[in-house]
Amino acid sequence: MDAKQLLLTRQSTPRLVAPAPNDEQLTFILDAAARVPDHGALTPWEFIIAVDDGLAKLADIFVAAAKAQGADEAMITKAGNMPYRAPMVITVVAKTQQHDKVPAIEQHIAAGCATMAMQQAAFALGIGAVWRSGDFAFNADVNAALGLAADDQIVGFLYVGTPAVVAPTKPLKSGQQFARYL
Repeated sequence: MDAKQLLLTRQSTPRLVAPAPNDEQLTFILDAAARVPDHGALTPWEFIIAVDDGLAKLADIFVAAAKAQGADEAMITKAGNMPYRAPMVITVVAKTQQHDKVPAIEQHIAAGCATMAMQQAAFALGIGAVWRSGDFAFNADVNAALGLAADDQIVGFLYVGTPAVVAPTKPLKSGQQFARYL
């Protein structure tokens, strides 16, 4: 797939099944993330990868967080099933650092760019991916269970796997409709 095709046809792939990316594919996906714009070369991100038993651990973390929030049984069950939407979940964390020239927002954006680059890399390999966030991305109990610092921020959960179905290509949006000139 050439770069133009990738950029204009990329889309989320919400129905994912095994297999997860193999080691070579995962290396490519992670290497693509490490190439995003990064003011000050701070690499303000961490990628926490859950596969196999890791999915069960992530499910336990989500269930505990849901219980701590006082969720009902339906939500607790849903929380436990969330990591199993794909054979791999990559939790992307913005790990900001104090810096005179690089504010925290730029570091968060860099982590977001890394997430997008991973999704595009997966798509380029014929692998499906969907970037999700939701309440657990902003949950202190989830952060603590993942060993994150108080000022770390989960940017999202990138669900990765083999597309279960071929999704129809979404219509192309014209970027011109969002542009204006000064």
